[in-house]
Amino acid sequence: MGFRELSVFEWEMIKPLLPLKARIGDRIVLNSILYVLTIGCRWMDMPIRYGSYKTAWRRIKRWSDEGIWERIFKVLVSMRSYVRVAVDSSTVEARKERTGRM
Repeated sequence: MGFRELSVFEWEMIKPLLPLKARIGDRIVLNSILYVLTIGCRWMDMPIRYGSYKTAWRRIKRWSDEGIWERIFKVLVSMRSYVRVAVDSSTVEARKERTGRM
């Protein structure tokens, strides 16, 4: 799946869902978040044109805590008539442990 930045139409749909004290850079930050999630790279490997990866990571966390992502998802889903919608998110913690066995 290739990455495509938000269109003007998509941005105009999402913009009102962001916190009222939205900053000018919200569209760039949103594109940076979508880039990392679509491509699957590390935050620090996102293109410099999107600004600081630390800002993007903090914003994704804050928007998650504030329920912003759920609001965005609901609006985007409501734009189409879907029978079924699914979001997949998997986290697997990898640990390097010594069991003492050989």
